[in-house]
Amino acid sequence: MKGNIAQLMQQAQKMQENMQRAQEELARLEVTGQSGGGMVSVTISGRMECRKVRIDPSVLSDPEMAEDLIAAAFNDAVNKVNEESQSRMSAATAGMPLPPGMKMPF
Repeated sequence: MKGNIAQLMQQAQKMQENMQRAQEELARLEVTGQSGGGMVSVTISGRMECRKVRIDPSVLSDPEMAEDLIAAAFNDAVNKVNEESQSRMSAATAGMPLPPGMKMPF
């Protein structure tokens, strides 16, 4: 029994180190979302901070379309960050039994 607890503690410590490393990598990550066939692109960090917005000048003649394309590009970028975050956190917790639906980090 003691050996199992010690092994579990080692796994938990390794998982914590892996999660810390994954969070640091995500903080440095930048992804770009696009819409309108590349007419609008939004680049955000892994912390969901907007870094850059590029808008094709032809889009600016229609303000409603520009608004929709900007929102769609931002949402595309957010989805990409979320996918990457989930992938990296899953890798960081590999081997540790976690309850279904538990989202990492806590």
